[in-house]
Amino acid sequence: MNDNFIPFNIPPFTGKEMDYIRVCVDNQKICGDGEFTARDNEWIEKKTGVTKALLTTSCTHATEMAAILCNIKEGDEVIMPSYTFVSTANAFVLRGATVVFVDIRPDTMNIDETKIEAAITPKTRAIVPVHYAGVSCEMDTIMDIAKRHNLIVIEDAAQGVMASYKGKALGSIGDFGNYSFHETKNYSMGEGGALLLRDDTYVDDAIIIREKGTNRTLYKLGKVDKYSWIEPGSSFLPSDMNAAYLYAQLQMADEINDARMDHWNRYYEALRPLGEKGLIELPVVPEGCVHNAHMFYIKCKDLEERQGLIEFLKSNCILPASHYVPLHSSKAGLKYTRFHGEDVYTTKESERLLRLPMYYKLRNDEIDEVVNRVKQYYKFS
Repeated sequence: MNDNFIPFNIPPFTGKEMDYIRVCVDNQKICGDGEFTARDNEWIEKKTGVTKALLTTSCTHATEMAAILCNIKEGDEVIMPSYTFVSTANAFVLRGATVVFVDIRPDTMNIDETKIEAAITPKTRAIVPVHYAGVSCEMDTIMDIAKRHNLIVIEDAAQGVMASYKGKALGSIGDFGNYSFHETKNYSMGEGGALLLRDDTYVDDAIIIREKGTNRTLYKLGKVDKYSWIEPGSSFLPSDMNAAYLYAQLQMADEINDARMDHWNRYYEALRPLGEKGLIELPVVPEGCVHNAHMFYIKCKDLEERQGLIEFLKSNCILPASHYVPLHSSKAGLKYTRFHGEDVYTTKESERLLRLPMYYKLRNDEIDEVVNRVKQYYKFS
């Protein structure tokens, strides 16, 4: 690879990861629910204030667990934005539910909370707000709607670790919260996630579901003399080696967060003049939201301009990235979902958005190079 090449992402690494993995190997405990899984769960619980956090093999599986715990079934409807990762919808489609999309807000790319209530029918069971780029949805309004209509709220906080809304950690506000620890996230275990439970009435069932539907955890605690199949579940428990890798980063969570915020702010200040000239649009963080610098994106005039910028940056050894293609326009989306109301912003805004390189050890000179190339493309000096 060209030494001057600036990738879109480099997975976070602190230096202690291999030491902790070695502890797992030396302890001859490399399957799930070991020492480091417990440490990660405890860290999440203390950081967010939830009743229980359960590390999972992915955020996808955390969402699937939430769908099982909610008893989502065939004929039910679940409301969410179309501008999200496929797993957000898949978890409910797998249960036989119909996913109902509503439009997004153009400022944050989050679900438009004012469009939700009109999409509710007698079949609606849950609302799934997706906190895009670690910037919170308007959760007060969403929780009020859910309370009045007796709906469950499942926060897709895949990108939201260390972010908050009015002082509350993302993932801790709804009935359930889901985190991602994929290699592209701020804190990583390669593949992994977590399910956050606010209500302790779900904890026992969640533990059983995560352990293939068995009461193996109770057996390990000595509460039963043998374990058996209790209810349907699956293998949602990650290896303790993955958990060990993650724990090294959680120990340095504040340092990693501060570094990413510095990167984000450097981008923002350097690109602000282009925004003021109307050449691009910059990210918006509403009052009351504390984001986590999960990504830095800009918005071009349209799809054609974005594609031109992508090619220009690539030709200069910089790898940017677009993001989600709205799910309602996909083959599966046409079959298993519907869009309520008009798609005013979802498609249009998704075609304009471009993510710039962002990772923990991104250097200032690399950020400056990216900024200078963006300015060059727009002939801005």
